[in-house]
This record gives sequence, structure tokens and C-alpha cells, in this order.
Amino acid sequence: MTVSKNLIIKPIQLNIHSGICVTFCEDSFIVSFGDAKRFYESDGKGAERYLNWLTAKLEKDPESAVHVWQDNEIVGQIEMGRMKDDQTLGYVNRYYLIQAKRGQAYGAQLDQYAMMYFKKLGLSTVRLCVSPTNIPATKFYKKLGWVDLGPRPGHPEVNFMEKKF
Repeated sequence: MTVSKNLIIKPIQLNIHSGICVTFCEDSFIVSFGDAKRFYESDGKGAERYLNWLTAKLEKDPESAVHVWQDNEIVGQIEMGRMKDDQTLGYVNRYYLIQAKRGQAYGAQLDQYAMMYFKKLGLSTVRLCVSPTNIPATKFYKKLGWVDLGPRPGHPEVNFMEKKF
């Protein structure tokens, strides 16, 4: 699906692009928390667990994990679906853009795509988590109409943000 004249969204082809997925996830931890320790976890198997989770996600709904393409290059990724604890809410697990594409309004296009996905699921309220130390992301989400709900219960290192549409 095309979201603009120069961005195309396609389901992730994990058999071809698993390395890119891990790189994007690792970088999102670095941007959010300053390093990737939380991604890899103490046993170093975080990437393996992530790929297993992503495989199951794609098997259940291929549209729930997509790559963002521009000029035959993968420049971003979105992971989304229903919230595990409350199926009446949508949840964005990850919005990701490569560094070179940040701050150029592409993120708003990713958000727009995600809202269309959630509408197809019949949902009108979506949540995500953001590290409160990731000021650019928090400002970006607020600009798009997301509301900061404060620390996520049981996970004080991140804040819930919510958007109703």
C-alpha cells in the first residue's frame, strides 16, 4: 500500500529481512533508553525472542508488521495489533524510521497508516509506550494528537500514550 507518492508499505518478509528487523529494534532501544541492553536482556537472546514473537505476529496477521519502503530501500517499520490485556484497544509496538528519515514528516505518514489499520479492525483508541527520556518522540506523538497517560503500570520506565480517532 502506498501512503504517499514516495513511501510504500508492505508486510515484512521475515525470511529475507530478519536482520533489518533486529537492527531496527536494537536501534529503537538505543534511541529510547541509551543502549540495547534491555533488548538483548541478560542472557543475550533478546533478538531470538524478538524474531520468534515477530514470526508469530506475522503468521496471525501479515498486515500487523510492515516495512516502509522508499526508492527500493527499507526506511522504516511498524508493528501493531490489539493490546494484549485489552482487545478493545489497539497497540503500536513500534514506529521506526532510519535516522536519515526522521524529522521529515514521514513519521506522521506511519501514524496515518497505523490509524487506517486500526479502523479496519474496528478500533478507535490506540496506545503505545514511550520512554519519557525520549523527548523528540514524546513531542512528536503529542503533535499528532497522542495524550500522555503517565507511567505504564508495572513498567515505570515508559509512559503510556493514547490516541482516540
